[in-house]
Amino acid sequence: MPESTREEHCIGIIGAGSIGVAWAVVFTTAGYRVRLYDLDRHRVDRAREEFTDRIAELKKFGLVTTDIDCALDLLSTETDIKKNISEVIHIQECIPEIKEEKKKLFSLLSGLVPESVPIASSTSFLPISTFATEIKNPERCLVIHPGNPPYLLRVAEIVPGPLTSPSIVDASVDLMRHAGMHPIVLKKETNGFVFNRLQGALLNEAYSLVEDGVASVEDIDTIVKDGLGLRWSIVGPFETVDLNTRGGIRKHAERMGPTYQQIGAERGTSTSWMPALIDLVESERRSKLPLNMWEERVRWRDRAMMVISVARRNFLEDN
Repeated sequence: MPESTREEHCIGIIGAGSIGVAWAVVFTTAGYRVRLYDLDRHRVDRAREEFTDRIAELKKFGLVTTDIDCALDLLSTETDIKKNISEVIHIQECIPEIKEEKKKLFSLLSGLVPESVPIASSTSFLPISTFATEIKNPERCLVIHPGNPPYLLRVAEIVPGPLTSPSIVDASVDLMRHAGMHPIVLKKETNGFVFNRLQGALLNEAYSLVEDGVASVEDIDTIVKDGLGLRWSIVGPFETVDLNTRGGIRKHAERMGPTYQQIGAERGTSTSWMPALIDLVESERRSKLPLNMWEERVRWRDRAMMVISVARRNFLEDN
């Protein structure tokens, strides 16, 4: 979508909590008009204050160029849901994680909004098929789940249901890209999607380690933020182990797979990495990084972590 025409297009956001405000920041700083709705007038007024504060902080660190006044001009707040959704090109639902409430809202919206308008839920866990199938035009409904906060974690999981139209998925991908997000389209529905399943796996193990008396809460947080998290801010888990082992991810799987399987068995789960799965993962990694470029990529990773380490050290010293 050309930048010059974005102000002619309006996004309707339902729910003025933290995620609703965050989405408003994402869309307005990308040049879209936004209507932010909540039934609670106090929450709507508070949302404008939070919105202004978020824009100011982002601008302070050079992450957006939008002036606060310009952003506020693009934002309108509503307590009338019909006014909120009038002439919007997209609706982003951001109400609390209560399935029955979402079901009621999607049923209401489906009767009010033209059938061409996508209706997306920001839900963190619930597949769209659990609350938006028995409504009018369910094919335009899907999940667009952001990391929190989306104006910093610029990834959005796009999760269509069995009834979602491919054209709606394509339109959502296009919108996310124009809003400065990195859209990830899931191949099928799963509870918690990818973001929270990965996060949940780490949280489950962290809780278990505390329960087992292995380490303290603070120590586990330190290992993640100063170790795993620093590395993961540059490369994901697959690329991490690919670069940690000379010979790549296949060598890592051969050496470490049995140990991870044993750890999983201690927790009552199966983590066996079958040969066909290893072949698939290695194929994807080698298509991105031939082994003859391994050394160069390792140096790139290290330099990137050096840059982040310096920035973090300076920030912590000043704050």
